[in-house]
Amino acid sequence: MGITLRIAAIAITACGVAGGASAAGDPERGEVLYRPCAACHMIGDGAINRVGPHLNGIVGRALGGAEGYRYSQALLDKSAEVGTWSETALDTFLANPRSFLPGTSMVFRGMNAAQDRQDLIAYLVEEGGGAEAGEDTGPTPEVAAILAIPGDVPYGQYLSSECTACHIGAGGEDIPSVRGLPPEVFIAGLAAYRSGERQHQVMNTLAARLGDEEIAALAAYFASLAD
Repeated sequence: MGITLRIAAIAITACGVAGGASAAGDPERGEVLYRPCAACHMIGDGAINRVGPHLNGIVGRALGGAEGYRYSQALLDKSAEVGTWSETALDTFLANPRSFLPGTSMVFRGMNAAQDRQDLIAYLVEEGGGAEAGEDTGPTPEVAAILAIPGDVPYGQYLSSECTACHIGAGGEDIPSVRGLPPEVFIAGLAAYRSGERQHQVMNTLAARLGDEEIAALAAYFASLAD
């Protein structure tokens, strides 16, 4: 190979590296990797906020920038430092969410493989880059019905022993703290586990045993623990 061709090859390779995480990503494979995310996040035309904010236009969007979504204080604090979800910021977050965002309430434990992260980001860019968000009509009827029940804080504390073993304090590597979690977020999460929309063997079993009044009481109790 002549020196000119060698230089051209090096330049092309360098551009590929500098192009960001999605430059080498496979959006079709990323769509498969996205499926667990769909339990909490919507993307594409008509996407709305659910347990988590919609992900339309996530690359280039301000941290905490999904209109109408109530973000955790941990993310709002991080927004002052990072500002915008660049592909680099997303890649760092996806690799280790708790390191990037201490105090996050997300269950997502992260992706170790760089290619998986590239593929997922490529899908987020392709599917949500130009998509129009839908009108947020508020919580689902199931969640709204539970929110309407006055939560009994002492009863919630009585019921909470199975939760506090793992979910109070820092939690574990992939276990979020629910201390001070807004009731609408807590209730939406438990409702999704109870219906099977969100999959986790232990949480599905626990949630299946809870009625609406129990979920409302637990939500009220954990919200009362806000600092």
